[in-house]
Amino acid sequence: MKKSKTFVYKCSSCGKEEPKWLGRCPECGEWNTFAETLSASGSKKDINHNRKNPQFTVPLSAIDPMEGTRIGSGIDELDRVLGGGIMKSSSILIGGEPGIGKSTLLLQIAAAAQTKGRVLYISGEESAGQLRLRADRLDLNKDKAIMERIEILCSGNLNDIENVLNNIKPVLVLVDSAQTLYSEEASMHTAGTINQMKYCSHELITWAKEHDASVFITAHVTKEGIISGPKTLEHMVDTVLYFEQNDKTSGLNGTADCRFLRAVKNRFGAIDEIGIFTMGEKGLFPVADTGRMFLVRREGNLPPGVATAAVLEGSRTILVEIQALVIPAKGTISRVFSDKIDSGRVSRISAALEKHLGLHNKPGLRFSDQDLYVNAAGGIRITEVGVELALACALYSARTGIALPANTAIAGELSLTGEIRPVRRLSGRVKTAASLGFGSFLGPLPDQPEPGLQAAKDIKTAIGLIYGAVPNT
Repeated sequence: MKKSKTFVYKCSSCGKEEPKWLGRCPECGEWNTFAETLSASGSKKDINHNRKNPQFTVPLSAIDPMEGTRIGSGIDELDRVLGGGIMKSSSILIGGEPGIGKSTLLLQIAAAAQTKGRVLYISGEESAGQLRLRADRLDLNKDKAIMERIEILCSGNLNDIENVLNNIKPVLVLVDSAQTLYSEEASMHTAGTINQMKYCSHELITWAKEHDASVFITAHVTKEGIISGPKTLEHMVDTVLYFEQNDKTSGLNGTADCRFLRAVKNRFGAIDEIGIFTMGEKGLFPVADTGRMFLVRREGNLPPGVATAAVLEGSRTILVEIQALVIPAKGTISRVFSDKIDSGRVSRISAALEKHLGLHNKPGLRFSDQDLYVNAAGGIRITEVGVELALACALYSARTGIALPANTAIAGELSLTGEIRPVRRLSGRVKTAASLGFGSFLGPLPDQPEPGLQAAKDIKTAIGLIYGAVPNT
């Protein structure tokens, strides 16, 4: 006799189960989080799964080291962010705004992945015809072997997806997107709900680990820029990547349609690497040589308020133009406008300047009654502490109206006491700036003498090295 299914009400926040619906969860205190779902005891799928796959342990020495190897994605910038390639049995979540290029990136990964195994592209957002049109735009139809290797499934039904996975056994699975997945085993059949996303993503990640495959899952982001849906989705996966786009109005030197791929979580690599792409008619193109990409080409001297910062993005040095504007405050409270550099950092640097550039212990440079506007050319977001000295010089230049030398690159961390602290890989920054034609480099005191480096122990000394002496403000 067929056993009837048992349903319970489960809290989507903490997972507590109740036999009837409650307005407020007694465990976590959240309101309206209970949803009807199939209980664990009534899930035939879980029972069969446990019977077919009994749990057992193996000694660590018996595990094949090759199980932890990587495969190349075929896209150098993506491999850089992932830490050297796609780790086998790993799960990767890619978040980004609609239209930023997530689907294009997935299709290019499917075509360029350095594997002889089969690749499955699962789309719940586009039809097979639409995917073929994109493939033709990317010129993938020129290679017949690539077109035959990529398998297409246009469905968000988890049961259909699992049947296909078990039939073709792909080594690489690409899912577009998490919001389109749904299963009858979850509480609601509507795709995009929190329970559906958590359940379906977990099933796909589990299948990938059991079959030594790798899975990419895309997800939309909210207005705040975080992945839409449960935060636990980020905890399930091994790597979380964010696909960002620069402000097109600030584009320069070909960066008007520049995309940045950042890792905010990576179990198999660093999270300080960044991948830089440009979007064209033929898809996303990696930018390997950033060089002067984030510098404005000018003839002659720099305008006041501009400084060149040598910052680290992972394993490479990038020169970025920092722009500052200081004007009298429009109200009684000064404001800071900065989205590419943390506004708290801008406030802290301006306070240190006002404190330590005074004459005879008297304030000689006021920022507390000024509105501060700060921008990074090219729309790149900078979080590295090495930008602080360049930011301080740009603010000082904007406040005094005295331009900085055009051939000077700057790097250093500025403390609240006005001291310039050492930064990582100072020698590499100096060499990169010199190779791009910067004859002078302003930075902290090095451990060993560095050719071309003007070293300063504090901000007052640094300003004196630039202008010959601290101008009387």
